[in-house]
Amino acid sequence: MIRRVKRVFVTATGCGTALFASLLLSFSGNGDAWADAPVNQLNEAERRGGWELLFDGQSMDQWRNYQKDGLSDGWKVTDGQMIRAEKDAGDIVTKDKYEQFELLLEYKISEGGNSGVIFRVTEDNPRPWHSGPEIQIQDNVDGHDPQKAGWLYQLYKPLTPSWAQERGPIDATRPAGQWNQLYVRITNDQSEVCMNGVRYYTFKIGDKNWNEKVAESKFSKFEGFGKAASGHICLQDHGNEVAFRNVKVRRLAEDGSVKQPIDGNLNLSGELAFPKLKWGDPKTDSGNWEPVDPSGKIRPLRLMELTYANGDSNRLYAASQYGAIWSFENNRDTVEAPMFLDLRDQVYDWKNRGANEQGLLGLAMHPSFKDNGKFYVYYTHKDGQRSIVSQFKVSADNPLAADPASELVLMDIPQPYANHNGGSIEFGPDGFLYIALGDGGDRNDPKAAGQDLSALLGSILRIDVDHPADGKPYGIPSDNPFVKNPDACPEIYAMGVRNPWRIAFDKKTGDLWMGDVGQELWEEVNIITKGGNYGWSNREGLYGFGNREDVAGVPDPIDPIWQYDHRVGKSITGGRVYHSDRVPELTGKYVYADYVTGMIWALTYDRETGKVVRNEQVVPDSIAVLAFGEDQNGEVYYLTDSSRGECIYRFKAKD
Repeated sequence: MIRRVKRVFVTATGCGTALFASLLLSFSGNGDAWADAPVNQLNEAERRGGWELLFDGQSMDQWRNYQKDGLSDGWKVTDGQMIRAEKDAGDIVTKDKYEQFELLLEYKISEGGNSGVIFRVTEDNPRPWHSGPEIQIQDNVDGHDPQKAGWLYQLYKPLTPSWAQERGPIDATRPAGQWNQLYVRITNDQSEVCMNGVRYYTFKIGDKNWNEKVAESKFSKFEGFGKAASGHICLQDHGNEVAFRNVKVRRLAEDGSVKQPIDGNLNLSGELAFPKLKWGDPKTDSGNWEPVDPSGKIRPLRLMELTYANGDSNRLYAASQYGAIWSFENNRDTVEAPMFLDLRDQVYDWKNRGANEQGLLGLAMHPSFKDNGKFYVYYTHKDGQRSIVSQFKVSADNPLAADPASELVLMDIPQPYANHNGGSIEFGPDGFLYIALGDGGDRNDPKAAGQDLSALLGSILRIDVDHPADGKPYGIPSDNPFVKNPDACPEIYAMGVRNPWRIAFDKKTGDLWMGDVGQELWEEVNIITKGGNYGWSNREGLYGFGNREDVAGVPDPIDPIWQYDHRVGKSITGGRVYHSDRVPELTGKYVYADYVTGMIWALTYDRETGKVVRNEQVVPDSIAVLAFGEDQNGEVYYLTDSSRGECIYRFKAKD
């Protein structure tokens, strides 16, 4: 279904019963990125990960007024919202106290309205803000306070990270009458506030910077301000109309850790898949990988792809990020891995500053490779500003080596920033080449590419490499979803992705799986369908992101089948469905990982219901997995970087 959104804002004025009725009317419309999101429910990953609801949509029995035993009549529960609806409703606090915790909530503020979320509140003061710091909630357009929504009142305001190229003021809030999401993390180490998925600031309670800011604020006269190690969470009555929903909390362990969102542990281990393998030809010393670059610096070997060619039952191809591709026999005792193609002079070096997501990123063998010798690569051009998708052929006189002079550039795609290149490429069961492109990089999708059908970035592309047409070195499949849209790039198969790392087809079902790296809060797993919109950058995971208007003429967003939060992991490595019978515990499961925390999991997915049934931790160890590979037998390998060149591992039962 194509969405054509018109924004309508309704505001509430008046008082008493008439005010309450008007408020409900103004808050009954949707028209935003949360319109179809589940309300006052925990999703499966949240439930497994230890989140709890502070409001179930029906009662406010976990709340009471500040310094009171009960709740005033000024707070109402209507249509799944807890609403400060009448005069003198009063500040409310949670019945429980919280020390280290995370808080998620959504709010709607009335026109010109003001409220706040206060944490670690004690009740030995006349007002909750005498003890607890306040995160501002207000209408940023017509609000009467220069402290904007999301600011830590008189203490911290949004700050652009030093590495970000796009600078300027930050305001991610949506207007009065629309839902906004506030994320708060309070720990003894580092606390954080995000507004609509955008990180505003971090701080450490009690450090030098904190103490200096408090001393310069009006809170300096309150001796206990910000000093409590635990306290209540407070929602402020500032005399204006405000509604809350989806109020969720998670207690954190003393070290800030959280419960893994899993149903169990498989307790497998890993082992080198090819323990004798040497990168190059040891007989001729040709094509060898060296762990030290010409300047004498250590250069770990980083493999981005391990794949095979149809019809070749006993050979694998490994692509390294710095531009070399080797091939070797799929034999545990194999030793020789002669160089298949050397593109190091053409590929931008990932060791350059800020180039961690650049280099040789994708490799796919043509479905008829055995007959035509064609294969395809995705790499960053040596100027660092373009992504290249090229076709190569095997050398006419050596089937174990490619012909570097055979390169045919299929696509030359400008990249505005160094990160979010995507780069995974795969042939589908339909014989077409699928290309995963990130949104172009930086943060917050500054080019708005995710929801722009006129731009290739932020999309999964699908092209026909066998039938060039219309002056291009490739053709457009006639059933690509946007070919009849004159304002869309016809190559686009799916849209709304941020940094797809990585994509893979299930060789039995044909499903296309994608791991999409999130920004501040959520990592997600998607199954890609033709014409699908996966939401970025109006959504991140299941939740709205930022404050851009919805785009007319694009499909409705599709939810990820799975997501996890940034206390669990911060950079998903999309995996593959395991189809070998060597490790039966994994058979039929989607194996994926998180590069930052080193977790490896296995999802059990029910195709009939479209739901994840189980999520299990595969190994107990922390392993930084760059990518996953697959061989002809459905065996899935995990790939790491190594200064010893020991990069390819497989799973096994623990000894």
